[in-house]
Amino acid sequence: MRRIGSGHAALAAIALLFAALPAWAEVEFYQTVDRTEVGTEDVFQLTVVVVDPPDNAQVQFPAPEDFEVLSSSQSTQRSIQMSGGGPPVIQTVRKHVLMMRAQRAGNLTLPPAVLSSGSRTWRTDSIKMTVRKGRVSPPAGQAQAGRQRMPDPFRNFPPFGGMQDPFADEEEEEEDPRGGIQEDVRIPRGDSDLFVRATLDKKQAYVGEQVTLSLYIYSRVDLSSVDSVSMPKLEGFWSEDVESPTQLTGEQRIVNGIPYRTYLLRRRALFPMKTGTLSITPAEADITTGMLFVGHRVHRVSNPLEVEVKPLPPGGPKGMSTAQVGDWKLSVETSQQRVELGQPVTVKVILEGSGNVKNITPPRLEAPPAFKVYDPTTTDKMTPNKLRVQGRRTQEYLVMPQRTGTFTLPALEFPYFDPKTGRYEVSRTEPVEIVVEPGAGGAVSAQAGSSAPMADAAAEPKNVLTAGGLRPLRYQARFEAPAAVVWQRPFFLPAVLAPVGLMLALALGGLVRGRWSAQDEGSRSRQRARAARKQLAAAEKLRAGNSSAFYGEVEKALLNFLAARLRIPVGGLTRDALNAKLTEAGVEEARRQRVRFVLEACDTGRFAPGAEPAARERILDDAAAVMEGWDK
Repeated sequence: MRRIGSGHAALAAIALLFAALPAWAEVEFYQTVDRTEVGTEDVFQLTVVVVDPPDNAQVQFPAPEDFEVLSSSQSTQRSIQMSGGGPPVIQTVRKHVLMMRAQRAGNLTLPPAVLSSGSRTWRTDSIKMTVRKGRVSPPAGQAQAGRQRMPDPFRNFPPFGGMQDPFADEEEEEEDPRGGIQEDVRIPRGDSDLFVRATLDKKQAYVGEQVTLSLYIYSRVDLSSVDSVSMPKLEGFWSEDVESPTQLTGEQRIVNGIPYRTYLLRRRALFPMKTGTLSITPAEADITTGMLFVGHRVHRVSNPLEVEVKPLPPGGPKGMSTAQVGDWKLSVETSQQRVELGQPVTVKVILEGSGNVKNITPPRLEAPPAFKVYDPTTTDKMTPNKLRVQGRRTQEYLVMPQRTGTFTLPALEFPYFDPKTGRYEVSRTEPVEIVVEPGAGGAVSAQAGSSAPMADAAAEPKNVLTAGGLRPLRYQARFEAPAAVVWQRPFFLPAVLAPVGLMLALALGGLVRGRWSAQDEGSRSRQRARAARKQLAAAEKLRAGNSSAFYGEVEKALLNFLAARLRIPVGGLTRDALNAKLTEAGVEEARRQRVRFVLEACDTGRFAPGAEPAARERILDDAAAVMEGWDK
């Protein structure tokens, strides 16, 4: 690396910076729509683009009364172009995408968008729109005003080339991704290359019966990521997650003769809680297409759905809840059937099957009066299944026998409605017999056949016949010598001197800490600045190596130097916030511009491998020039 402090390097860096300044000063501002002829039911896209916006520039979008804005998103891209011997050109493109819909038919006008920065104002051109009632298919080959849409990846392959409106408004029977279910697949006209679709495994169901909702992406373009998903509002349903993939995994599907890749976003189990026609609002998703710098973020809205919910047929048990719909099996498990008096018995009432597991209530355990039953604890265990909610709900009771004898826990019944057969069923358990024996040291109760209520153990007679013989009538006392007084015990002196020793240790620690902190803050700042210069020297060794490692080391060295000089952490600051901190510190304009240029070049260099060695040398010189000549 060249010697830090070279006057020729500093002059060259300043000249390079001033040569690049005109690229920031030029502003381009325009708006486009994906089509100028739409229907009142169509959603069109308005794109407002600002190239090289000034600092603190604000965009005011058109808000006409004849159109409604359904959603909006914003993205920013920066690029640095380095030619052989010319100065680098920095360009910032800020794009605002609004999804809009016309409120009425007619010849309407989208007013211009406004960009304001200080005393200057820019305006776009207005856009004439032709709006018709219903839906309007976009003419083949219609281009956007000023910008083209992302090209169709299948346009040059047969049999798709030359097709007339392959996404016509027609319905076709299509196999569901889960297999075995036929559904109507409608391809939206305006978003035929990428759309979101919600499906149901059934359109009619009994109240309490599971209906599976699946949300898919249909795409003919490359997907980068799904940024956010807003599920529909599910009023009138109890819902549970069935499947939520953590990464996009697509499968090939043919819709109306057109190949698509489908990606599962969410799958939820819905249990209708009331009868009638229940509506499911559309889901929404923000999706990024393309890769890296050519990525494009779009907003998609799925189709609404309806479910016809039927009441349960007559003849069911009184008081039956909607959760008692499905396929259920009831069972009872006991930890032991022969127990000593005074020892607890664990009884589990288990209800397993498919249905609304987390909302079902097993029948309550009934026990004879000879048992004291405590409130149960409930646990759920779900069994993985991609389509259905199934598992078990267990209520665990602690049962304490109060007297000896042979007792029977009565059988339990659980009525339910099976939607597969359309009939009411009852799942029953067998009675459970428990034998309570006298325990060693435990009291023997009255005869097992007695039905008299039992008192608590604390109220029973103390000296009664036990299985082990008679209890002792008197307590056998044991005497010991008196203990020594407190001040004569070994722990007394250390306990008294411990607070004094602790105070001395704290005072000594404060003295040592004061001596260490006596170092001048300016001296520590200079030490950190020298360490940053050494780090920049180490970055020179990476100049011919990996681009990400080289530019990352240069950026780290520059940020560490600025943190040392400004005496504040700058790693998490935005470029504008960092520039404000430099301005408050009294740093001159030329140095601030150089700092911004180096950081922008490092950001781009990490994602644009293959930059020529001369460009890396210029970045090193500029970073060194930033560190040279700083006020002490």
